Amino acid sequence: MEAIIKKFSEVSMADVATVGGKNASLGEMIGTLSAKGIKVPDGFATTAFAFRAFLEHNGLVAPLQQLMQQLDRKTYSNLQTTGAAAREMLLKGSMPENIKHAIAKAYRGLCDGSADVPVAVRSSATAEDMPQASFAGQHESYLNVTGETAVIQAVQKCFASLYTNRAIKYREDNGFDHTKVLLSAGIQRMVRSDLACSGVGFTLEPESGFRDVILLSGIWGLGENIVQGAVMPDEFYVFKPSLKEGKKAIIQKRLGDKAQTMVYAGHSDSGTINKPTDAELRDTFVLNDAEVTQLARWCMLIEQHYQRPMDIEWAKDGLSGELFILQARPETIHAQKKPGAEPLFSLKQKGKRLVSGAAIGNKVAAGIARVLTSPADAAQLKEGEILITGSTSPDWDPILKKVCAIVTDTGGRTSHASIVARELGIPAIVGTQDATRKIKDGDLITVSCCEGKTGYVYEGKLGFSQTNAGDAAISLPKHTSPMLIMSDPDQAFALSFYPSRGVGLLRMEFIITHTIGIHPMALVNFNNLQDKETKSRIAYLTRHYEDKKTFFIDKLSQGIATIAAAFYPRDVIVRMSDFKTNEYAELLGGKEFEPVEENPMLGFRGASRYYHPLYREGFGLECAAVKMVRDEMGLTNVKVMIPFCRTLMEGRQVLDVMASFGLQQHENGLEVYVMAELPANVLEAAAFAEYFDGFSIGSNDLTQLTLGVDRDSALVAPLFDEEDAAPKKMIQMLLDTVRQTVVPIGLCGQAPSDLPEFAAFLVAHGINSISFNPDALFQGIANIVKAEQQQYIDSAPLPVII
Repeated sequence: MEAIIKKFSEVSMADVATVGGKNASLGEMIGTLSAKGIKVPDGFATTAFAFRAFLEHNGLVAPLQQLMQQLDRKTYSNLQTTGAAAREMLLKGSMPENIKHAIAKAYRGLCDGSADVPVAVRSSATAEDMPQASFAGQHESYLNVTGETAVIQAVQKCFASLYTNRAIKYREDNGFDHTKVLLSAGIQRMVRSDLACSGVGFTLEPESGFRDVILLSGIWGLGENIVQGAVMPDEFYVFKPSLKEGKKAIIQKRLGDKAQTMVYAGHSDSGTINKPTDAELRDTFVLNDAEVTQLARWCMLIEQHYQRPMDIEWAKDGLSGELFILQARPETIHAQKKPGAEPLFSLKQKGKRLVSGAAIGNKVAAGIARVLTSPADAAQLKEGEILITGSTSPDWDPILKKVCAIVTDTGGRTSHASIVARELGIPAIVGTQDATRKIKDGDLITVSCCEGKTGYVYEGKLGFSQTNAGDAAISLPKHTSPMLIMSDPDQAFALSFYPSRGVGLLRMEFIITHTIGIHPMALVNFNNLQDKETKSRIAYLTRHYEDKKTFFIDKLSQGIATIAAAFYPRDVIVRMSDFKTNEYAELLGGKEFEPVEENPMLGFRGASRYYHPLYREGFGLECAAVKMVRDEMGLTNVKVMIPFCRTLMEGRQVLDVMASFGLQQHENGLEVYVMAELPANVLEAAAFAEYFDGFSIGSNDLTQLTLGVDRDSALVAPLFDEEDAAPKKMIQMLLDTVRQTVVPIGLCGQAPSDLPEFAAFLVAHGINSISFNPDALFQGIANIVKAEQQQYIDSAPLPVII
């Protein structure tokens, strides 16, 4: 006789047909990964045989089959009534005595002679969690169930949930025969995360599919809030190669609002309630760094065991303080895709911003806004409209295929709305807080997810373009390396799939402005700030840091590390800060430390700041951030570049100052480049090559200083021309000189993508690399390839500028 009950310790992934994917995975982890330190709560499962026996005992096989045959498969107009009728059949049935006895006996064994223990009773379909489709969220779970009778009742409710409306529609969409999908109920000891925290983990970056990071999300209380998208969770990105090497692997941390905490209502099987989270807890990460690292190691071990990206649920027990893995299933969105570059979307114009939130995907969509409060309003939604709602749950699934975008008030990157949007390949913006109030039903709007991790809803229909990224396996030029110009860490993982040999210019100013926002010297001199209002604002922004300088180092290092991790082990060349005094002054607290200059473009900028008393300690914070990325995180693909270095003496001084801050050239393989953007750099190129490990031509500054044109001046702007013979001759002189040395030289700029002849000129004179903005990369590569064919195959003579 077939078994009614299987202990988790008795099953593995070979038993999916018996206990479903969810329960089989739990057994697999208990049997194979417990020895590696991974903790999974014990339990047991009812089998597919038990479900069939229940159906046969109550004579439900034929009636259910007949009911499903009546389903309107064109418009699904009777889906709601069909599902309700099916669930009623199962709920009115009686549980066979032998099944009741087996469940009660297994439950008592789980209690191990002690008082009744609380358990979670979860549904696990026998076709569930396959690599090609996931039934996650389609069936019901019941938490904090105590006592034999309550457990048996919860099992029957799980049986009935095989016919939720969303589960019926999901099976229809994915081609599953209703009669061949059975239900196993998993009964698992409760982890008291209601007294601590819980969350999910992906063993890849869920937006781009980048495989070398683990994303952990966490909230206070029970995990349902994170799935339902009721709150914005904390997020932690962990870099796998650094984790394997025992380095500091947390490359990014984001504090979520965690506004609600879900706890038990107080009695067995009496449900859950949401309560406002205490202000102190909202402002505190749910996990410390050691816990993040432990969970990430577990996620990596689970992925290695299953040999595929995984979607994992975790929880912390508030009584014991222990961490547990609750579920692990295959990630089904990116697992079916060949990793590669997605099309690049960009807005042609900007409009009035209505709301903003976390961007899911990188696309843009425009259409009519349809503000709905529940799936019951589905009839109001027309094909191709944009759904605006508080949050979504699996109950929304049958209608979401009609929309071109989703916008929600609540939720994070691992919420239901985010997961569905990725599955459907549509943009979504979650966690806007007030979309349902600020967007009116029937409004024409544009949803933009192409501007980084923050998405925006704009008023009206805006124009946008789509650049076909093409095949990420495109052949790269053989002699000249195409590289990227970057500044925004939020774009890094997606852009890592673009066919480049790394990042030729990482502008840290974007990170300082958008993530830090505070002048570094205001942090160095925090206690002596004169402006009380400014001091108060800085105190609030840095409230998690006793040492205010650490705030700058932490935030800058995370921004750099995210980009460095995305492109590892390819080079990432980080230009040290090159704000002008008027730009530095705009940072919070900056006016107390910046002189007022008549012409900041030619004033106190670049290398001259780094050793000067007015900024030396601020530069020390930049050095500390880079040192942390390289030495503590293990991202030794980071190189440093010094901008606007006027003289050899200045170059020596900067290298000495860097060394005094622990950033020693050539230590741990550190290479230091110099920007070649002044005529002095060209005329003394051979001497600069003795001090620096490489050059990068800054064609904008070199052009303005060669032509004597202030590129900030509208009056003389028409005279600024990189194609003018004089700046081109300066570049030619520089390339010809550097070719006689052993150091590499590159150029960062737009001209080689816009002008094929400019690319040919650079290639002909032996440029080693050219860096492009992302939207210009593919045209730039085409221009380089064409130039190389002329230079290295046709042996065309070097163009000479007279």
